[in-house]
Amino acid sequence: MFVRTENIQTFVRLYPIVSTIIIIHLIFWMLFSVQTTFSNSSLEKLIGTNAYIRMGEYWRLFTPLFVHVHFGHMIINSVSLILFGPALERMLGIRKFVIVYIWSGLFANVATLFLLPPLYSHAGASSAIFGLFGVYSYFIVVHKNIIDRRHTQIIITSLCIGIVMTAANPNMNAIAHIFGFLGGATIAPLIASRPNPYTI
Repeated sequence: MFVRTENIQTFVRLYPIVSTIIIIHLIFWMLFSVQTTFSNSSLEKLIGTNAYIRMGEYWRLFTPLFVHVHFGHMIINSVSLILFGPALERMLGIRKFVIVYIWSGLFANVATLFLLPPLYSHAGASSAIFGLFGVYSYFIVVHKNIIDRRHTQIIITSLCIGIVMTAANPNMNAIAHIFGFLGGATIAPLIASRPNPYTI
């Protein structure tokens, strides 16, 4: 379920949304890594800065889900998505997976807007990925037969590691992680009440 054995071509065919998101991660990171005045001024408009959102730049609630300024941050989130995104994409279907992913990220970014200072800036897919764990947690509690014991332990352990890392690193947006998880957990009963069994 969480072990990837597909080659790249098969992975893209089986999991088109996860693949597309990862490609977007790579494209934006490469653009950010190009140190030019044009790229820096244009790409800065994609970062979630609370002050600018309050001034009407509402797209900044959405665009940070796909933008990573630092390579390590991009790699961690992309690998997490590769590991935990495919099964959920198959279980929910493409449309519902997109809804969960975007909703979790937006829910987290709105919470960040209201609970953190006006000059706070943020970027990264972590909040949406925590939203995926929110859906998995809903399955573990409500649909006990959909995920076996071994994979349940992997989900719980990975979530605990994510929580510890969030608490230990003051530079992480803990509000986004918490509310991303809550976003996934709260929308799951509405759109994931009848998940498909995970099959290749």
